[in-house]
Amino acid sequence: MMSRIRLSCLGLLAMLTCQVSLLAQAADDVENPITPYRPSVSNSAQLPVTGQLELEMGVNVSKDDGSRRQSLPYLFKLAFSKEWGVLLGGEARVINDEAGQRNQGFGDTSLTIKRAFIVDDDTAFGLEFGNKFPTAKEPLGSGKPDWTLNSIYSQDFGKLHADINLNLTHQGFAEDNTSHWQTGLSGSFSAALNEQCGVTAEWAGWHRAGTRNQGQALLAFTYSPNKRLTFDAGLIKGLTSSSSDRSWFAGVVIPVAKLW
Repeated sequence: MMSRIRLSCLGLLAMLTCQVSLLAQAADDVENPITPYRPSVSNSAQLPVTGQLELEMGVNVSKDDGSRRQSLPYLFKLAFSKEWGVLLGGEARVINDEAGQRNQGFGDTSLTIKRAFIVDDDTAFGLEFGNKFPTAKEPLGSGKPDWTLNSIYSQDFGKLHADINLNLTHQGFAEDNTSHWQTGLSGSFSAALNEQCGVTAEWAGWHRAGTRNQGQALLAFTYSPNKRLTFDAGLIKGLTSSSSDRSWFAGVVIPVAKLW
């Protein structure tokens, strides 16, 4: 069993490496810098350069007692103007091993409309309205649509960048005697170690009536060889008994094309 899990993980990494190589060639013709939302749960209020299609993708492996989940998350970002944009994301592949049973397939898909309110070079607010479409088969997904309203505050304090997210989600599926409404709060703080490397720390938590609270802490490192390419890798540790015990992730942010 463990050898099959390791092979699956290596397969996910191989797919990611191949895709990054192909996309890096497409990025050679793009001059504008990227706007990474990875690696934190918290999104930034700022939008990408207008008309520039960006892709974030990676590999995520989480582990609990007796179970392991592996996935290939992705996110396309496109700004129609400095104020309006759209996000399309999900999981290109999910492998779930639990109690000796393996399920795998395509994950759920989310579509988000984003509005940015730019105050100045250091301060911005944002609003996101997103809908999750149940494209994953059971038990990889809930089989029901969800929608989320997310508010964002982004601020630069010298070399330190902060993103605070407060959101409300209506879950289409809820267990008996539990609420369909979930609130979430997260705070991400990033700092540059030098011109190419950076570090990100984050706390995130969720509350839904009738269930135990969930919380996690994230620590990640980023590497940007240039303004058009950013790699990230890090660890997540669950802070409550209902959260995933631990997980690790790695990914990349890259421009795909300048559409206008």
